[in-house]
Amino acid sequence: MTVIDFSAFIGRLATASGETILPFFRTSLSIDNKATTHDFDPVTEADRAAEAVMRRLIKAQFPQHGIVGEEFGNEREDADYVWVLDPIDGTKSFIAGFPTWGTLIGLLHKGMPVFGMMHQPYIGERFSGDNGVANYRGPSGERRLTVRRCASLAEATSYTTSPLLMNAADRAAFGRVESQVRLTRYGGDCYSYCMLAAGHLDLVIETELKSYDIAALIPIVTGAGGIVTTWEGNPAQGGGRIIAAGDPRVHEAAMKLLTS
Repeated sequence: MTVIDFSAFIGRLATASGETILPFFRTSLSIDNKATTHDFDPVTEADRAAEAVMRRLIKAQFPQHGIVGEEFGNEREDADYVWVLDPIDGTKSFIAGFPTWGTLIGLLHKGMPVFGMMHQPYIGERFSGDNGVANYRGPSGERRLTVRRCASLAEATSYTTSPLLMNAADRAAFGRVESQVRLTRYGGDCYSYCMLAAGHLDLVIETELKSYDIAALIPIVTGAGGIVTTWEGNPAQGGGRIIAAGDPRVHEAAMKLLTS
């Protein structure tokens, strides 16, 4: 069985999750805080309902597969094929009414990300990739995604969701990169990686990501010709401190500053 067998099914998952989420968007939905400290880690009815729908479809179609999800934990993590789900990546944007959130659907084969999709149902956009190619489908049609060339940090546009999510040491390391790039913007969550794959920005730096925050995005960025690793240059599907770049020269320069 090859990854191409799963593409239509992943489209079904995206459609079902989007139909579940959209009735909640920009409404007075209830919000719970998952954080056990003074931090704010929101989860909504939409998060839970969308993940439940995707889990039901996966179990019905592929009962032997594993599932890793943000809201309902992990099942059969040692299976050859494991689905990695984040029903709403960017919940803080979601509850604020901004459409810079998306549903992340990733597929691992023997621990390696082999297919990923980011679906934004409100805008009607889907970004997908299988490490070899990456594609966009949305209101402007369909096209292949390709990262842009960027020779140096001085020419680069960089994104992070927020430096306030970083600890003090990581924030200082990020500051070294921020001082070198042409432009830094905050926000974006999963959209930042998709815009990198589409050739609109050059660098994304994050910390403390979970596997469900990044696994689906790796095949999209890689398929578009980009690079996704940890700050130390290791595989990124487990999460942690992540750096994504469209050009290897920017990736190398940023990684040196982050780990110096």
